[in-house]
Amino acid sequence: MANMDTAGVIGQGLFIKGELHGEEDLIIEGRVEGEITLKKHLVIESTGVILADIQTENITIKGEMRGNMVATDKVEIHANARVIGDIIAPRVVIEDGAQFKGHIEMPEDGRRNEPGVRRSEVGEMPVRRAAKA
Repeated sequence: MANMDTAGVIGQGLFIKGELHGEEDLIIEGRVEGEITLKKHLVIESTGVILADIQTENITIKGEMRGNMVATDKVEIHANARVIGDIIAPRVVIEDGAQFKGHIEMPEDGRRNEPGVRRSEVGEMPVRRAAKA
């Protein structure tokens, strides 16, 4: 898990609009709109409001999130969080009491669009194609 003692912080009184890129962990207590791309762990605190698409390793949501998320490891939505958007991650945790509206795709190894897999008619479970002889 990430070392939050050395994470960067966007404080409660800050508002950022645009693209946010980084190599380290990040804690958001304020508001961010746009796009977030990180290498490690993103934590959206209970005061955080995010209107952005996110790509990172791990996402922990305790506040409000609106946008699509791609995590290579895990997305965790805490009890009082409010999330609207689609999630792609191999592991997803939604605590009792969390609000979530969207779709979840859980690839086995964190990759999207695995070769040989297509979406089913109802769009819920991948269906493996038969190998051609």
